[in-house]
Amino acid sequence: MTNSKKWLAVVGIGEDGLSGLSAIALSLVKNAKIIVGGKRHCAMLPADDPRPKIIWSSPISTSLEEIVHHRGESVCVLASGDPMCFGIGVTLTRKIPIDEMTIIPAPSAFSLACARLGWSLTDVETVSLCSRPPALIQTVIYPGARILVLSENRHTPEIVADILTKRGYSGSRIIILERMGGSQERIVEGTAGSWMHGEIADLNAIAIECIADTEVVPLSRLAGLPDNAYHHDGQLTKREVRAITLANLAPIPGQLLWDVGAGCGSIGIEWMRSHRQCRAIAIEQNPHRLQYIADNATALGTPGLQIVAGKAPDALQDLPQPQAIFIGGGVTAPGILEMCWQALPLGGRLVANTVTIESEYKLLQFHQQVGGELIRIAVQRTEPIGGFLGWKAMAQVTQLVAVKESH
Repeated sequence: MTNSKKWLAVVGIGEDGLSGLSAIALSLVKNAKIIVGGKRHCAMLPADDPRPKIIWSSPISTSLEEIVHHRGESVCVLASGDPMCFGIGVTLTRKIPIDEMTIIPAPSAFSLACARLGWSLTDVETVSLCSRPPALIQTVIYPGARILVLSENRHTPEIVADILTKRGYSGSRIIILERMGGSQERIVEGTAGSWMHGEIADLNAIAIECIADTEVVPLSRLAGLPDNAYHHDGQLTKREVRAITLANLAPIPGQLLWDVGAGCGSIGIEWMRSHRQCRAIAIEQNPHRLQYIADNATALGTPGLQIVAGKAPDALQDLPQPQAIFIGGGVTAPGILEMCWQALPLGGRLVANTVTIESEYKLLQFHQQVGGELIRIAVQRTEPIGGFLGWKAMAQVTQLVAVKESH
């Protein structure tokens, strides 16, 4: 049973503290029996405030359980800025029904930064690196991009400057906005390649104007990254075939892909690059390729790619249900096509690529069972022949594309 009474208030608060709160927000803070927040937030209350305080723990799950334990009592969580913008409010709604909560946002760090810079928030790429891998920024780096980053601490700007420089965006403008909205607000500027600023406040946001070095080839978010964007040992779905494969997998935000026999991880990585809410699991048995997958995922901005070491179909046991499955190798393994098909929900998509006669025959048999479409992909690239150019054919790929329409 849940208590429908609104017992939990989540109040966004800025660097100006209680004085910046609206009358409603201030009333929720004052009337709460229990206060929750970080040490910085709780220090904004009067020094003699007698109420019990729950200070965020690490891991935060301990504090969340403590909040739930006080269900029905009057609890107020103090949050930075907008609690629903990469904030604690999002975490709390996973534990507590929204009809038990009152959420009062303050301006987010992104809104404050745009107000100071004159940027349009709807045209800006936004990333939070608070307790998240810095590699997440890789997918939003492109010429002319304006990026706003929530820093984890004072070291984040240096990490971001290093990523930009190694990516070939050393001339990018970096603006650090410290303690926005407070009496100690400060703005520090520099460029990625010559970032030498010393003491930075832990509470900061980073604004970036991306400027590519002259020799840089930008990476598109569409499927079909250059083959040389990946570290691999030859087990790579080539660019043209990869683009066709991703188009047939048809990623939709929030969906999960199984990349079975992942090789260097290219299909799962480009699935995730299509939208920040796309998720993927790469299943691979070769230990060297497992390292390639991890390295490529970090370099290409998808550090959340889940990697499973093992051989299908055994390694597929107990994985969360996918909406799409790609089989890039090993379709001749007994039961793998059948198990993958069974794992899909109605409307789920299966795409399998083969290059050998034996595996092609296996696809033909499976196509006769489940239907779908068989496609032959033949690609030729030019290569030098003496002083001229000639066509060289890549290995032809047979592809099965099937949508599950019944159990």
